[in-house]
Amino acid sequence: MASDSIHDHLQAILGPIAYAQRSALCTSVLPTLISTLADISKALRAAHSVVAVGSTNTFGDEQLNVDVVAESLLRAALARCPCVVTASSEEDPVERPVSHTVPVPAPTQQQQQQQQQQQQQQQQQQQQQQQQQQQQQQQQQQQQQQQQQQQQQQQQQQQQQQQQQQQQQQQQQQQQQQQQQQQQQQQQQQQQQQQQQQQQQRRRRPFASSTTAAAAAAATAPRYFAPANLRAASEAPAYMALVQHYISERYTLRYSGGLVPDVAHGLAKGHGVYVSPVTGASRAKLRRLFELCPVAMVVECAGGKAVDAADGSDVLGRAVEEINETGGLVCGNADEVDFAVQKLLA
Repeated sequence: MASDSIHDHLQAILGPIAYAQRSALCTSVLPTLISTLADISKALRAAHSVVAVGSTNTFGDEQLNVDVVAESLLRAALARCPCVVTASSEEDPVERPVSHTVPVPAPTQQQQQQQQQQQQQQQQQQQQQQQQQQQQQQQQQQQQQQQQQQQQQQQQQQQQQQQQQQQQQQQQQQQQQQQQQQQQQQQQQQQQQQQQQQQQQRRRRPFASSTTAAAAAAATAPRYFAPANLRAASEAPAYMALVQHYISERYTLRYSGGLVPDVAHGLAKGHGVYVSPVTGASRAKLRRLFELCPVAMVVECAGGKAVDAADGSDVLGRAVEEINETGGLVCGNADEVDFAVQKLLA
């Protein structure tokens, strides 16, 4: 899309007034960023492999060559936008001033005139809105008066009808009382039945003790395990033995590379154990505040268990001390978690 086409497209979407009010965004920032996407795609096509460059970002993750190239192209594009003052990104989350490669122009006379016109238009719009509000208020007052008159007439009619119905109601009260008593008894019975059903449904939690490994094996139901950080198995014999146990016991492997999909799979199937150990060479990457504690709360509410793979302590049993605090995780059915922790800490 050419630059003129971008401007025409933005003006068609926003309208001439909004387009003029956001002239810097529509004429500088968005066209520059959109054109930079083509440069980034060319650079990524030229990168025949994705490799680490040897540096890490603020979060401690290794930086890849494709991320660094995209970051530098975006920074260079922002430097060509005089209206962008500061910028930050995932690779460099600290907000820093932008070093512009083009001079920052002062407001032109046309821009000043446009600002004045915009102010005048806003004032006119405000005046029109005030007039409309006044008219609406007057109409509402008239409607309220009419409604009050209608209500008074209705009340008078209702009073007359009530007087006529009182005699009939006195005769029907005895019959109604008997019917009400019968209905109340039926409702109480229905409520008790509903409460019992609700209690039974609440007990049917996905990770409850009724879906233990022994019960699943007896019912020939599949059992699932999700071993994360398998590289650590070469450093930790206990983890290697645990994985071999799952294989020999014919557990079904379910590992997608993501914590949330694997835990959600266990919740949907009613069985599963997710293991993410921590060793000396394989450091923890799961953050307690954003990943471990929320997942642990969901698992425990579903009747399961979530512990720290390092010492077997409950994830929710210890407060979060800092935002970047990390740790290991073993979660799922309580009996499966206890067995996995016993093997890992043996």
